[in-house]
Amino acid sequence: MTLDIMMPFYGRFDHFQQAVKSVIAQSDPDWRLVIVDDVYPDLAPGLWAQGLDDERITYVRNETNLRPSRNYRKCVSLMQSEFAVMMGCDDIMLPNYVSRMKELTTRFPTASIFQPGVSIVDGDGLASSPLADKAKAWYRFRGTGARAFSGERLATSLLRGNWTYFPSLTWRVSELQAHGFRIDLDVVQDLAMLMEITKDGGTLVLDDQVCFNYRRHGASVSAITGPDGSKFAQERTLFAEAARDCSALGWPRAARAARFHFTSRMNALTDLPAALKSGHARGRRALLRHVFGS
Repeated sequence: MTLDIMMPFYGRFDHFQQAVKSVIAQSDPDWRLVIVDDVYPDLAPGLWAQGLDDERITYVRNETNLRPSRNYRKCVSLMQSEFAVMMGCDDIMLPNYVSRMKELTTRFPTASIFQPGVSIVDGDGLASSPLADKAKAWYRFRGTGARAFSGERLATSLLRGNWTYFPSLTWRVSELQAHGFRIDLDVVQDLAMLMEITKDGGTLVLDDQVCFNYRRHGASVSAITGPDGSKFAQERTLFAEAARDCSALGWPRAARAARFHFTSRMNALTDLPAALKSGHARGRRALLRHVFGS
């Protein structure tokens, strides 16, 4: 299995270099890296990538800025293998990532999504444990080793709190191509895709073996769109649709989790101080609506 590693790029040069170098440092060389530059203003990162002497690396620069969701769609269109990962351009693969994904896809040959063990680092690459990641750990399924989940149990868990890490997930490419990333959800398109695959009968494999460093920092899309309320407007849309669809499937627990979305409400509450401090009236109203609305 050659793993397709798709890397949508728009961000810091130093983080990008670390991300690419972490791919090159994989213990298993059976990978293909495709960098899709979404017209980042600084040309230096692209020139550096094009200068890498590795036939497994392809660099593509978009003609126009597509923004996250459309760029993800383009990445999916460029996938050639059975499995792929949509790696963040600021994250770090540990050397065992590709080899572990090979082991898991062999062990669970019909699974749709693979969530490896993940450690958290900050903008400087230092170990970190923010509140958001403590919450993820709380909602993640208990147990040890690699184990598979599906159906209402998986949907309910994800809707209570999305404990997955999008840039670390390995996906079955046919599932991504069948559903497509939604262009109206720039921030929560990962949960939308997870839910579509789950509703369609897909299986997610959760593993404990750490092989990915997820970088959490203040310049991320999620961090920027929190205080202005736009992230939570998207979440309200997604939860409303999930409640409707899960009810139709006869999944009452999942539908209830979607309607209540307690963790999402609490997340909005933590962003209120920043909205108040910035004087962002629209953001304040949006956050209050999300916390206390139906």
